[in-house]
Amino acid sequence: MFKIARANAAVPLTPGSFDDANQNHEMLAQFSVSEAWTGDLSIGMLRLGEWSAMLHGLAALESGLLSLIRCYDTKDRSHILELFEQAATLCSSFCFSTTIIMPNGFRQPLFCMGESNGLEQKYSGSMVGVFIFPRFKLEGAKQISSRR
Repeated sequence: MFKIARANAAVPLTPGSFDDANQNHEMLAQFSVSEAWTGDLSIGMLRLGEWSAMLHGLAALESGLLSLIRCYDTKDRSHILELFEQAATLCSSFCFSTTIIMPNGFRQPLFCMGESNGLEQKYSGSMVGVFIFPRFKLEGAKQISSRR
């Protein structure tokens, strides 16, 4: 899944959407780990949390986009790079899903949602988003199968 949409601040938020009582943090935590990330387009760097950096195989919390996506499934990399490039040129909301291929062969599913803003000046702007890591790893494609 690779989606991008023009950000539209004129669209009102659903009443109560930020009301913490409407959130189910326990269920989200039971099935996934989530962590926020930010991007500074003026220097071309993304800042990750510790969990995200570790799962992406990065030694530092700051990374360039190419270093970040190096561990993603090869068939998804060009789509994700294109999505980030589009978001860097137009205020957008975006999401994607892929799989992190770890050096030990495990495969960690990943969902990402984010938005870009402040792109009025050339070489400026920022991104903010969240990575969601389901609480399981895949051991090769054979683990996913359909029942007959």
